Parts: sequence; C-alpha cells; structure tokens
Amino acid sequence: MRVPQQGFPRQLRLLNAGDFSHVFEQADLKVHGKGMMALVRFSTRGHPRLGLVVSKKNVKRAVDRNRFKRLVRESVRLRQDHLPSVDIVVLARRGVQDLDNDTLHRQLHGMWKRLQRDAQAVIAVPTPKRDT
Repeated sequence: MRVPQQGFPRQLRLLNAGDFSHVFEQADLKVHGKGMMALVRFSTRGHPRLGLVVSKKNVKRAVDRNRFKRLVRESVRLRQDHLPSVDIVVLARRGVQDLDNDTLHRQLHGMWKRLQRDAQAVIAVPTPKRDT
C-alpha cells in the first residue's frame, strides 16, 4: 500500500517575486479571516500554489511568524486536493500571533471553504464578450 505524499513540494509554492506580483497586481478574489487575508489569482497549473507574507512590523517575534507560516502551509497541504487551481498569497495582519492553534485552524478552514465557494461562483459566471 502506497502512502500519499505528505510533503510541501516546490510545485505547491510561489517561489519568486514575479509569482507574488502576478497575484498582487490582479487578484481575482480576496478572502478574509481573523488576523489574515488571502489574495487569490486563478491559474491553469491544475493545483494550488501558496505564498506567505508575514512582516516583522505586524508579527514581531520570529517564533510567532514561523508558527503562522507552518500552520498555513499545513492547512493548504491537507486541503490541496479540494482547492481550485489558484495562486494564493496569505498576508498576516496584526494580532494573528494572539490566536491559538485551534482558532487559527478554524479560521483557515473557513477561508478555504469560502475560497472554494467564491471560485465556483466566479467560474460559473461567463465573462461577457466585448465587440472590437
């Protein structure tokens, strides 16, 4: 019996500034949670990719920044089969370090459910054709 891959490989990450700016310049969706926000841009890769922005200004201690990043990565890794083909940038806001792990998990779970729902709604609405 083969165990499914449990890592967080490079193909699931936004790796360079171009990947991040692609999402920042034209986000298709914004999903808010307590202490965080996700900017989402649709892609054709067939799987979600994740980028994290956790500034020292908003989350002072390195241990808190690392905990947040670890929990967000874990959340995406576990839900990657349910998420649409999108590039996601999760931004940490002030106060996110005050959330305990359970609350953070609930917030992320809710954000991914809203992302799935909103993505389905956007995909279901046909884009109007323009006459040129």
